[in-house]
Amino acid sequence: MFERNDALNPWTHDDDAEHALSVLEWWAVETFFQTKEDKKRWCLKVALSQWCVKRKKIGCLCNMTLFDQETNKHYVHYSWIDGKRLESEKNRFSIRHKDASIKGGFPTYEMHFHDPENHITIDFTQQATSYPHWISQDVTGGWLPMGLGCYRYGILPKNHIQGTMMKHDQTMTIEGTGYYEHVWGNFDYDHPLSILSGLGKTLGVYTKLLLWWLSHHHRRLPRSITFATENNPFGYDWVWAVFDNGWSLFYGNAMFWIMDGPSAGILIFTKDGKTYTDFSDVTFHYKTLAYAKEHDFYYPTALELLAKNEKETLQLTFTMTGDRREYVRSPHPKAYWKGLAICEAPGTVEGYYRTENEMIPLTGFCKIEPQRELSSSCHNTKKIDLLLPPQGIGITVELVSHKLLKKIRISLQIAPHLKVQWKKQTIHSSQVHSTRL
Repeated sequence: MFERNDALNPWTHDDDAEHALSVLEWWAVETFFQTKEDKKRWCLKVALSQWCVKRKKIGCLCNMTLFDQETNKHYVHYSWIDGKRLESEKNRFSIRHKDASIKGGFPTYEMHFHDPENHITIDFTQQATSYPHWISQDVTGGWLPMGLGCYRYGILPKNHIQGTMMKHDQTMTIEGTGYYEHVWGNFDYDHPLSILSGLGKTLGVYTKLLLWWLSHHHRRLPRSITFATENNPFGYDWVWAVFDNGWSLFYGNAMFWIMDGPSAGILIFTKDGKTYTDFSDVTFHYKTLAYAKEHDFYYPTALELLAKNEKETLQLTFTMTGDRREYVRSPHPKAYWKGLAICEAPGTVEGYYRTENEMIPLTGFCKIEPQRELSSSCHNTKKIDLLLPPQGIGITVELVSHKLLKKIRISLQIAPHLKVQWKKQTIHSSQVHSTRL
């Protein structure tokens, strides 16, 4: 039984409740469930958000996506209100956006969501089967940096959900597994470098995370590393997974322009929902990519992770299997940051968990959500390949610019033979979508 007053619970009542002085705050729910009457599989994501930037720009939204995993369709409800925050109550945790609400508190939350465009109403109870955990809990107390601001990020990675879904006047019983998060702080995706009020705290968070990351990584030259403009630090890769044996994980990576190589993020792994292991020595590789043509950026549809510590290794592949939703919030066509893109889809996970004494195969389901802060410079990449002993000594740099429609490849090899190559070619605009990283 998971109790609020248990010593393993790091959350207080205030951590569930609204933080009215925050620039940005949200509560988000992810669920995989089955409708018992017809045995169909569904995936639901809902986020209730609010913001107050310099006490002038105020607003809130409900962002809801329901994935029908049998028909490979998804249904979207997006409701935005300017000049108004979410409705809340003083003496208990209860937030509302029009006809969508979350209330309660760890370990039990009541959810009500309504999509009027698609005639969908979902009501369920989310009962925690894991204790809350702060992202970077042991390093910064749960604080993370974003631009010049920082925020606190708390998760419940595994919960039992039970309730009903009404779709076109047909009511069905639902049951499944859910995820819950609460995030707040002084940060702004529309203007990531404009929040200066807590700069000292932000620099402290950056420093702690950098020192922690360096202490868990061997200094070694990667043989290959790729950088891309859309993988700037203001976006991230996000994965939540539950394995068939009951284990679960959370992965979040602020890429620092890296498209393939060492992760600057963290992987949080738990077997029982009580004890958490934070992996920092993580490398990632995108197996497949999708291209969003309208805003000219790539995002992963399948990614591999290799996470290590002194005693454990996780090697996992996450693959989107459903119809993807792509959307860009707050587009600014004339600004340097054009908008925030979130691409999401349900998927599967497979791989293994290994210690010195055993190797356990893992399979399960996951939700994958790459988020990208889009720049006006469009998609540009730099790939660096090193030729290292004993094979030889050399370096190859490949530059790709969609804005200039150019691809340049420069290669210098010193050993075993001296060789210099330089190649420049034009990328035809009609073929931009097929240019691979």
